[in-house]
Amino acid sequence: MADSFASKTFTALSALHPNMANLKIIGIVIGKTDVKGFPDRKNIGSERYTFSFTIRDTPTHFVNVTSWGNEHYIRSLSDSFRVGECVIIENPLIQRKELEREEKFSPATPSNCKLLLSENHSTVKVCSSYEVDTKLLSLIHLPVKESCDYYSLGDIVANGHSLDGRIINVLAAVRSVGEPKYFTTSDRRKGQRCEVKLYDEMESSFAMICWDNESILLAQSWMPRETVIFASDVRISFDKFRNCMTATVISKTIITTNPVNTIVDVYTVEQLKVKALKNEGKADPLYGILYAYISTLNIDDETTKVVRNRCSGCGYIVNEASSTCTTCNKDSSKFRSVFLSFDMLIDLTDHTGTLHSCSLTGSVAEETLGCTVNEFLAMTDAQKTALKWQFLLERSKIYLKFFLSHRARGGLRISVLSCKLADPIEASRNLSGQRNI
Repeated sequence: MADSFASKTFTALSALHPNMANLKIIGIVIGKTDVKGFPDRKNIGSERYTFSFTIRDTPTHFVNVTSWGNEHYIRSLSDSFRVGECVIIENPLIQRKELEREEKFSPATPSNCKLLLSENHSTVKVCSSYEVDTKLLSLIHLPVKESCDYYSLGDIVANGHSLDGRIINVLAAVRSVGEPKYFTTSDRRKGQRCEVKLYDEMESSFAMICWDNESILLAQSWMPRETVIFASDVRISFDKFRNCMTATVISKTIITTNPVNTIVDVYTVEQLKVKALKNEGKADPLYGILYAYISTLNIDDETTKVVRNRCSGCGYIVNEASSTCTTCNKDSSKFRSVFLSFDMLIDLTDHTGTLHSCSLTGSVAEETLGCTVNEFLAMTDAQKTALKWQFLLERSKIYLKFFLSHRARGGLRISVLSCKLADPIEASRNLSGQRNI
């Protein structure tokens, strides 16, 4: 853990059992449901509210957490954190999990326990991402199922009706994220719906439907044609109206964005360029791991644009002068807000060559630099220079997406999916015998 947590003792999720008390647990939120209200049987005419989330502290251990209470408490607690944030939970109640009943509607977990939060005894505190161990942060990119245990979109379409109603895992890239649509049900409950189009090397467009606000919020952060998702436990069904198969996000679903652990091929810069050439003419990107140095990181150069405005709807960079998105804001009645995001180009160098103008953006840049956009903008030039030299000429383990593009510098378009300082022993072992082409 980081220094700020050195004095705190956390109980590992793997050590939980029902007789424990006065616990302090830290984990990253990997899944979350919407707040729901139910008639209170003890107080006729009133409602009790609940929501659940799933936290993880190691690659092999994650548990479900549920809270019940009045509407104000539950909504306030739910609104205090999102998927991808680290939380500290104090004084939860530990209960043994009723396996068959609970895993019908909740994510399947390896633990035989679950956590319950009460308003009077339990607390949940959000941790800043750069205060915690990067190993904990990296768990957000680790699927909860085996990385090889999934259906391709082509497999789903080919199997057709035989998969109707089945709950399976899907690995695909995001083609587009639709506008959320809001409605009111016949019993006056508000609802929402958002359609995400996925694609892979076999299928150019496949619909995944989100019905809950939490998955819709997550989907709004995805970058079309850049984000890859591993969706664990989505329901597959045949849509009679459209005459095609679709996927639906349900309460059991956990979606892992940019699941870098599915990337295992290690390259040198030279090998990566050769691999890209072999893939020429194919639209699908390639993925790989590079052990290299960041040789250019111009975050302290006033002439270089490091932070830009992006559209909250589609995620694209907006016009600097007008601060409006030409994609979403064609209809002025549907004006979408903008947000600040890192958007920079870096060079990566190893003993075989250099990759120029690699894209480092958004949350990946925040995790790499260890600061938010607003914190970066508040830094002095000297602080930015000091930050830069923490990374220059230090070997990093870098996960990349790359493909040939004649419009890109050097003929390669490269996006950084993850960048962390490399373990020297791991780097040496991989460089001496790469798994590659």
